[in-house]
Amino acid sequence: MKLVLFDIDGTLMDAGGAGGRSLTDAFYELFSIKDAFSRITFDGKTDLRIFKEGMNYHSLTNGGGIIDSIKTHYLQRLKVEINNDKTHIKPGITPLIERLHGRHAIGLLTGNLRLGAEIKLSSLDLWRHFKAGAFGDLHEDRNLLLPVAVDDVHKQTGARFQFSQCVIIGDTPRDVECGKTHGAFTIAVATGPYTSSQLRETGADAVLEDLSDTEAVIALIDSGAIAGN
Repeated sequence: MKLVLFDIDGTLMDAGGAGGRSLTDAFYELFSIKDAFSRITFDGKTDLRIFKEGMNYHSLTNGGGIIDSIKTHYLQRLKVEINNDKTHIKPGITPLIERLHGRHAIGLLTGNLRLGAEIKLSSLDLWRHFKAGAFGDLHEDRNLLLPVAVDDVHKQTGARFQFSQCVIIGDTPRDVECGKTHGAFTIAVATGPYTSSQLRETGADAVLEDLSDTEAVIALIDSGAIAGN
């Protein structure tokens, strides 16, 4: 058995830009700054890091509970913005999760705040599948999240995994970097902002256009070896 850890945005689902709009609205409500993140990229970063980059870019002082205020306003807006007609599950996700249950342990390794992850995944009835993982409110650095995910899975299920038994599935170079930092197997999927060619440059163990071929993905996870890449 292995531990399969999924990224959310661009991998499990597309939130239709709800996260970006919610954070932009939060900065406007709190600081009267319009389009606060127009020059800041989100891809693969933790929410905590994105918050801090926005604060630094606009010379905002990190104190007085500002981070907590940003979180609160962001999550309030996200509950509204997630209800848009562009939100959808990525190809192959539902049958893949169904096949993984009972075969391998699954969890989340995401830059989203835990409550943000719940809001996004619940909108598509995906949250119920994930009982453990690591989230972006715990560490600014995504590379520190794999040990947290492994510990949380142990606490929630009793199963203990070595990093070499972990499979990280994500759509950005930062997902790959997180896995490679700890010696985990990495599957990069081109369902987000990066092409398969760009993802191959990361040194991911496998690169897929999407996760629609359930049996091929399962075989790849089972073997932990490069297949057809």
